Amino acid sequence: MTYTRPPAFDPLPPGRAPAMLVQRYLRAYGPATPQNFAKWLAAAPAWAGAVFGGLAEAGEIEKVDFEGAPAWVAAGDTDFPDGGGAKGVRLLPYFDAYGIAAQPRERLFPGAAYERALAGGQAGNYPVLLVDGVVAGVWHQRRQGRRTTVTVELLGRLTARQERELGLQVERVGEVLEARPELVVGKVTAGPHA
Repeated sequence: MTYTRPPAFDPLPPGRAPAMLVQRYLRAYGPATPQNFAKWLAAAPAWAGAVFGGLAEAGEIEKVDFEGAPAWVAAGDTDFPDGGGAKGVRLLPYFDAYGIAAQPRERLFPGAAYERALAGGQAGNYPVLLVDGVVAGVWHQRRQGRRTTVTVELLGRLTARQERELGLQVERVGEVLEARPELVVGKVTAGPHA
């Protein structure tokens, strides 16, 4: 990695940086609440609430109904895809932004996934299996020579289509690692961030 001096820049006017951060956060992870934002940023909830309040008054963010509860989006960012969100099977790596930042965690990590995929409540310590945008298992890969074994621990059942998609995801892991992949469905015995 090469470190360089960043080009000269004009700093943002006071108070503008938090507004830009909230808007970018909401475009990536919204709808969200001030509490979700505060947790993501490790900031005081009261401060986050004040920033959201100011942005709402200025018309820069707007309130929406998110599954029966109020949440916020960046102004004008209210066109949601038909069909209820992400579909398909994905293997996300350690510390993937989706698994770390998506809130509330109970919706992303339902039931057994909350206990199994979060190491002491910390997201990212296990690579996760997503099924239709929700954590449905954990996985680990171990390389031996020109072969890599991908062990997937399912927290529920997969349909035949989802099993085929999982196989394709494992093939992709093999392509990336330039190794012959093998899928094993069973208990992941490696600990968090192994």
